[in-house]
Amino acid sequence: MSGGLVRQLVVSSRPVSWINTAYPFAAAYLMTTQRIDLTLIVGTLFFLIPYNLAMYGINDVFDYESDLRNPRKGGAHGAVLDRGLHRVTLWTAALSCLPFVIYLVLAGSPLSWVVLALSLFFVVAYSAPPLRLKERPLADSVTSSIHFFSPAVYGLVLAGATWTAPLVAIIAAFALWGIASHAFGAVQDVVADREAGISSIATAFGAAPTVRFALVAYALAGVTMLGTSWPGPLAAILAVPYLVTVWPYRSVTDAEAIAATRGWDRFLWLNQFTGFAVTVLLIWYALIR
Repeated sequence: MSGGLVRQLVVSSRPVSWINTAYPFAAAYLMTTQRIDLTLIVGTLFFLIPYNLAMYGINDVFDYESDLRNPRKGGAHGAVLDRGLHRVTLWTAALSCLPFVIYLVLAGSPLSWVVLALSLFFVVAYSAPPLRLKERPLADSVTSSIHFFSPAVYGLVLAGATWTAPLVAIIAAFALWGIASHAFGAVQDVVADREAGISSIATAFGAAPTVRFALVAYALAGVTMLGTSWPGPLAAILAVPYLVTVWPYRSVTDAEAIAATRGWDRFLWLNQFTGFAVTVLLIWYALIR
């Protein structure tokens, strides 16, 4: 591959978001097995890069018309892929995932196969026709959330975790966080998506109502964490920075929705802080369990 092509593929995979899928898998698997093994390493690498290249690369291919009209594309927010790169992006995404998937299938159980298959199904179905779930309002936010919490579910199932009410509460809170995050992220693209004829939760409900929906989902995520085992309830506080970040855009008009990009930029870095705080809580939990 040429250097330019590699750069385009890397930008398309959203490096700033790699950790958002690799970390949930690694944390879920490691906390359950209490060991570092080859499956942990392979699974973490898979959800770090190939999974993200598939998820975002497929999205960039099928969102090409919208991305051309979107001033925020071309950096951390994703690539505007030249039409000539569409085929190679899809092939690279598929082939980079294949060896990891083969290993994980061999290392897993039938139930883990189902979870992994569903996770990958939604990665494709979100952007690619005929389903293209990202154009089905509300289903788009739910499907996007699945992209992020399914690696954790997969890690738990692969490791043979015992499902308890507090564990379910963690996954539910993570799912609500994902729904809120997608909804808020969609707000900044209202104008570009409408010009390209693309539907989303934000184009259907409007910018301000979508922001308020995100606020409610973030708040519910925080409340749900109160049902987890100690020190999990402390993570409820982590919903506050997201609420503070999103709150200023609660009345943004559709015409000015691109202004929400400033909040989205803060959101991307806020995730790094949240990941650190969650890590501290996980270590604390491991020490007292």
